[in-house]
Amino acid sequence: MNTPNQSQKRKNIFYWIFTLWMSLGMASTAIVQLLQNKDELANFTNLGYPSYLMIIIGVWKLLGVLVILTPKRLLLKEWAYAGFFFVMSGAVISHLIIGDTVGRTFPAVLLLVLVIISWYLRPDNRKISTAIQ
Repeated sequence: MNTPNQSQKRKNIFYWIFTLWMSLGMASTAIVQLLQNKDELANFTNLGYPSYLMIIIGVWKLLGVLVILTPKRLLLKEWAYAGFFFVMSGAVISHLIIGDTVGRTFPAVLLLVLVIISWYLRPDNRKISTAIQ
């Protein structure tokens, strides 16, 4: 039988697994975008976006990862999660609108799911609601 302590410990472990996976995905795609990798550039232009947007999104992704992984700054964490949600849901929708293949759409879907799971599982000390009370 699980005690509340064991349950919280398990939740924290899952939080860090999903958060590190999400952070790795966001950081790696940010680096590819900042380096303006030719495949990523082709992907961006295929979606109808200007190439300079890759730099903007890449910088914001790296900053978001830093905020998510560091302690404190709860309001910034909420903004980072919201930004990740908007960027990745926008990417999924963009792929769907142009009729991209599942293989080209799946990475955005995976990152979107990881963002949602990480946000949902975050410990109480990483939530604004518990800090205000």
